[in-house]
Amino acid sequence: MSKQAAPTPREKAVPAQEESEAEIEYRKRLLPWSPRKTGWYQDFHAFDLSGATRVLEWIGDKGILVAGYESLKKNEILHLILPLRLSVKENQGLFPERDFKVQHGGFSDRSVFDLKHVPDTRLLVTSGPPRCYLQVWQLAEDSDVIRAVSTIDVHESEEPLWPRVAVFPSVAPGILHGTRLSNLKVVDLDSQKTMYTSGVSDDDVLSSLQVLDTDTFAFCCSSGRLGLVDTRQKWAPSENLGPGPGSAGRRWCAEAGGRGPGPSIARLGSDGQLCLLDPRDLCQPVSSVQCPVSMPSPEPELLRVTWAPSLDNCLAISGFDGTVQVYDVTSWAGVGRQVEPLFTHRGHIFLDDSGMDPAPLVTTHTWHPYKPRTVLSAASDASLHVWDWVDPCASR
Repeated sequence: MSKQAAPTPREKAVPAQEESEAEIEYRKRLLPWSPRKTGWYQDFHAFDLSGATRVLEWIGDKGILVAGYESLKKNEILHLILPLRLSVKENQGLFPERDFKVQHGGFSDRSVFDLKHVPDTRLLVTSGPPRCYLQVWQLAEDSDVIRAVSTIDVHESEEPLWPRVAVFPSVAPGILHGTRLSNLKVVDLDSQKTMYTSGVSDDDVLSSLQVLDTDTFAFCCSSGRLGLVDTRQKWAPSENLGPGPGSAGRRWCAEAGGRGPGPSIARLGSDGQLCLLDPRDLCQPVSSVQCPVSMPSPEPELLRVTWAPSLDNCLAISGFDGTVQVYDVTSWAGVGRQVEPLFTHRGHIFLDDSGMDPAPLVTTHTWHPYKPRTVLSAASDASLHVWDWVDPCASR
């Protein structure tokens, strides 16, 4: 694979203060790539991928993995190295290179709905339809190729469901996967021996899995049910059984994380309801708020909530439209409160200058590992954005 096939950067957007509606419309006509803002940007970059991705997986702190998810075609899996400006830990002035570079690449015969890097190795694990199995890939040391090296049989073929995946890092990595709680298990990557299984006949469909440390993981079901599991014990999760009456038809995802004191599990519903929970007592949410989403998520599989790794009490949500919303949860309390985002990235909407196609949907986003306010986001139009936002409150 040629290393010249890197995504092409578009022009950098210009930071600006808040504008009136008339100014925004005027700028949209003159500069269709310039995003409307809540607050403003410290930096902004836009790139075109060869196909839309729903995975942004960090490999180290200077590279990301992306993969296509279209059906009935070969989909690229790419290992991209960040531009120098995005990979240095301190501002060192101007850099001539502003583009991502393709370090490795390969092709999958299936859609890639989930992709995880196995820490401290050159291995990747992917999942997606059709056919219910996981595929293991290796980044070649002597070339720029990503090649398939093995598969992990899931046994339960249950289309259109596909296995959620997470990785236990260790000398002998364990692959956590499952479509439902009933078939949730951990298998040794090398021997494929089952190391742990739920052992229950529970048919709740999984929406996300997250490894927390060498022995524990979190799960969330589409119903909103979530739990924390210790693999050193038989299946006895600490659980929240879900939002309860009135939540029929909603789909949910969740993520554990957060910095500072307070709740560190966020559960996001397809209608924009966002609940914060304390892992020490999952029985009752600490708070439940309503985010101002334009409409219920048109594709709940793309719902995503993430905690900022380098900011206290800050998270982001996407999957409702072409935006990514950033929130400060410091003062959240009680139930039913309407909240407003601290920052909204609208670049995926306003960088589409044709005006003919439907507005793109953000398919995923991720925070930079150590640059506090830098976020990467991807959308259904194959755009990849890197944006560094300014906290409006801190800048006053």
